[in-house]
Amino acid sequence: MTDELVDIVDDDDQVIATVTRAEMRARRLQHRYVGIAIVSTDGRLLIHRRSDDKDIWPGWWDIAAGGVVAAGESYDDAARRELAEELGVADVEMEHLGEGRYLDDTLAAIGRAYRVVHDGPFSFDDGEIVEARWVTFDELEAMRATHRFLPDSIALILPLLQS
Repeated sequence: MTDELVDIVDDDDQVIATVTRAEMRARRLQHRYVGIAIVSTDGRLLIHRRSDDKDIWPGWWDIAAGGVVAAGESYDDAARRELAEELGVADVEMEHLGEGRYLDDTLAAIGRAYRVVHDGPFSFDDGEIVEARWVTFDELEAMRATHRFLPDSIALILPLLQS
């Protein structure tokens, strides 16, 4: 995974370089990512805990599947790929929710958020997800008080889901 190529983008989301994922992480270079929130037909949100092998925020909880957009890959293609890899879900309708920029001491990224309504089944065969559960938005808020959640998803995707 560290040899995977990633496009580095400027603040206007224009590609300015292509580097390995390892270099992108080491230098905290701004790149593209996608997040796909899974919502059940009764309105609950699928959350998951990440593997301890992840290169950023290992073992933390997330409200969306997703990840880094590969070099030359479109946002939509990356979202479909990540959904299939992480959750075993294919051929579903994805709703584009919006996009935004996230920057902190760990990450610099421009992200695009999607929502998928899907009740399952799911498979977690690639090992990136070690635990998943359905929660209401009230349960999510309570859980955030005692568990670490990916800050980019909370900052960019959660407001779009609740609007």
